[in-house]
Amino acid sequence: MGRKSNGLATAKSLVRRHKTALWKDKAWMRRTLDLKRKSDPLEGSSMAKGIVIEKRQVEAKQPCSGMRKCCVVQLIKNGKQISVFMPRTGAQKLIDEHDEVIIECIGGKKGRAKGDLPGIRWQVIKVNGQSLLALLSGKIEKARK
Repeated sequence: MGRKSNGLATAKSLVRRHKTALWKDKAWMRRTLDLKRKSDPLEGSSMAKGIVIEKRQVEAKQPCSGMRKCCVVQLIKNGKQISVFMPRTGAQKLIDEHDEVIIECIGGKKGRAKGDLPGIRWQVIKVNGQSLLALLSGKIEKARK
């Protein structure tokens, strides 16, 4: 007795084949499992508060050979430690260890690192509740805590 091939059986096999093909698509899988939010240290928020643990210099990617000023910040909300960029000239002099800073995303493509900074996705915008740009321009002095 031969097996009949009806439209229903072929439709089921097509759906099954389509589902397995979807799981091989990395973008679809990340979107479906919500992996970006789960791996994000800021947990979906645009800014976060943290404490400066140490200051360091990161070497820029090829072909540049400069040293970029960065610091390691421990987030208050979940205790995770991340590397953060200190923008502009002289920012490393204003940011000391154990300062309270507010960080935001640098704004690279798809939430990734921007420019020649390998693995650094965030930057400092406030130090001890005061704007870093105002401190750098000399409009205000750094507060003592």
